[in-house]
Amino acid sequence: MGFMGSMPIAGVIWQHIHYIVGLKHLGHDVYYVEDSARIPYNPETFEVTTEFDYTAGLLNRLAREFEFRNRWAFCARYLTGNPTAGLRLKRIRQLYRDADAILNICGAQEFNDDLLVSDRILYIESDPGVEQIKIDKGVKSTIQYLGRHHALFTFGENIGTKSFPVPTHGLKWLSTRQPVVTDLWRTRRSPPRATVFTSVANWSTSGLKDITWRGKKYLWSKSREFLRFIGAPKKAGETFELATNIEHAATRSKFERNGWRLTSPLQMSVDYWLYRDYVQRSKGEFTVAKDQYVRLNTGWFSDRSACYLAAGRPVITQEGGLLSFRTLDEIATAVKSINADYAKHSQAAYSLAREVFEAETVLKSILDRAGI
Repeated sequence: MGFMGSMPIAGVIWQHIHYIVGLKHLGHDVYYVEDSARIPYNPETFEVTTEFDYTAGLLNRLAREFEFRNRWAFCARYLTGNPTAGLRLKRIRQLYRDADAILNICGAQEFNDDLLVSDRILYIESDPGVEQIKIDKGVKSTIQYLGRHHALFTFGENIGTKSFPVPTHGLKWLSTRQPVVTDLWRTRRSPPRATVFTSVANWSTSGLKDITWRGKKYLWSKSREFLRFIGAPKKAGETFELATNIEHAATRSKFERNGWRLTSPLQMSVDYWLYRDYVQRSKGEFTVAKDQYVRLNTGWFSDRSACYLAAGRPVITQEGGLLSFRTLDEIATAVKSINADYAKHSQAAYSLAREVFEAETVLKSILDRAGI
């Protein structure tokens, strides 16, 4: 269960597809269900609308392309009568009763009476930090919500360790990673000579999940960290391209003066195949982490970066990765190393993806540790 139909952005779509395809590769009988009171977003009209024709059409197309035909459903809990697309509500209810496991991807699925017949719901957290802080602050709704899950998984590999400052209050968090079906990303093509390091980011996410803890505010945004390292291209002697939506003219100008190339993410955010092509045509990724992940030391790693690795594209990322950095000098050193032997770094990137993020391995570990 997830939200790739109601928030049909390419990165979100791929995040969910890897679970579906990976579980199918393991031999499981996989269904995809969205059953929410959340009103869907249409990325072509930029509207949040009660109509779900776009959502249904997208899910049907994905089901054809990734072979889960007649095994998907969208239930509009926000409309009287709970109308559905794909499977009927009666079949959805039966799935809730019969499923050996229900994966709540990104913790995006709210509960309803139909769903709560299951005691096999697995929470898969992609954005560590916020829920742990809410628990520490005693937010009852969060405590009750998490407590209804059979097991709790998180991309924050430091959650529950001495490296993570927020108390877990007895909750058992199991670390996991974003599964990636490497066969969907691997390419034999070498990047063109003029290719540059790229990344894709939503600039204006701060405010959505910002949270204050013990007198300090933690931002759910990469913008602060990108600005900290705005001098990276000049220091590395390399052009970095960022597909993002910076609307503030002075901020855009500042990036461009520092050797950044800015491009619009709109087309690739709608077209998930174009998004994949963008990753495959890159030399590699240069990216930072969100303020929350860095300052709370969550041990998070980007699902997008995992896709770059699967495409054989080296990743230079902040505080944790194949080539990690804390300073501008370390960025420059990483770029120099990649340029000195690109073939070696490309193969190392792919090998890391196979070893650490391969969907079959990651998902088998989740099910095994959940006792499924």
